[in-house]
Amino acid sequence: MNNHLYQAAIAAFDQANAEDPNKEVCDGKEYPKELLYAQRMSEMQERFAPEASEAVKLACRAQHIQRWKSPRSDYPMDKKGYMLWRTNLYKFHAETAGRLMKEVGYDDAMIDRVKTIVGKKELKTNPETQLMEDVVDLTFIEHYMLAFAGQHAEYDEAKWIVIIKKTWDKMSERAHQFALSGKIKLPEALVPLILKAVKG
Repeated sequence: MNNHLYQAAIAAFDQANAEDPNKEVCDGKEYPKELLYAQRMSEMQERFAPEASEAVKLACRAQHIQRWKSPRSDYPMDKKGYMLWRTNLYKFHAETAGRLMKEVGYDDAMIDRVKTIVGKKELKTNPETQLMEDVVDLTFIEHYMLAFAGQHAEYDEAKWIVIIKKTWDKMSERAHQFALSGKIKLPEALVPLILKAVKG
């Protein structure tokens, strides 16, 4: 790893995410929402896969980069609109990360690797993309699933089991074991549903 380039890219990603006008409070301190998410992603990656490649470490830090610039509200509020938003988001994040990496001096080969991972290309066949996906899902379960549940009080148990199963199915067996072995903090109120979904 070229530590100078790596640190420069991380700083550039964090500076970009620090511009987020949306805020989130964690441990009594207010953070730009996507900066906090990026830091949580890096922290989870180090816990789950400290041996991860430079490309994966960079991709995890940039996975939601400047997400607020492509809001869900810009697309039709139906399933087709949602899928188009997600597809365009992956491209936006990949291109933004690639541009910032280019600015700090990374070569095209590493930039292309990171863009492939951030763009979630070759999921299930590219080990680096799958590793980032595992980190995404573990971070979601630990930090965001409970808040997501609070936004969707209308969902019944069956709907929740489908949502949890979809998340679970995207994860590798290694991530399954990590999640169920006490290595992450499961949202307490949802533990019965999570266990029902993944063991049912």
